[in-house]
Amino acid sequence: MSRLPLTLGVAAGVVLLDQVTKIIAVARLEGEPPIQVIGEWLQLTFVRNSGAAFSLAGNYTIVISVLAIVVAVAIVRTARTLTNVWWAVVLGGILGGALGNLIDRIFREPAPFRGHVVDFLELPNWPVFNVADMALVGSAILAVILSVKGVEMGAPEPVEEQADASDPEPGEADLGETRTDG
Repeated sequence: MSRLPLTLGVAAGVVLLDQVTKIIAVARLEGEPPIQVIGEWLQLTFVRNSGAAFSLAGNYTIVISVLAIVVAVAIVRTARTLTNVWWAVVLGGILGGALGNLIDRIFREPAPFRGHVVDFLELPNWPVFNVADMALVGSAILAVILSVKGVEMGAPEPVEEQADASDPEPGEADLGETRTDG
């Protein structure tokens, strides 16, 4: 059974949560000093990121956007053949994270395909990030775990005991047998 609906559902959930939290961050945090949520361990700090992860490649927003589109297409194509639930979740998280940040790059200031990604979550000694980033990192970690465990994307789900196909059902004659009784 295809896991495309699960993959798309996870992606949609990530995008929705990411965009709602970014809307709130822009409305409540922009221009404000950091807000401590859990002491210095977790703060809400508003940042507009022109680059990719860790603010790298700030001058390559268009390239990053095109790569995100290519990744999204590849994930949707791959998800059509998935049978493993966990890989569907992984690809949905990656897809949702990529689309969440792509939406910012396309629609936010300063210009289409040059927009800055809204980041607002800060941990000590770590760059400021957002929900889409969490989905990307969490999905990447889960992908590594699944790979190390040897879980295949197309592996069929465990099936409860199946009857041996060579054993006829009770009351059925095996049409391939020859009768020797007479």
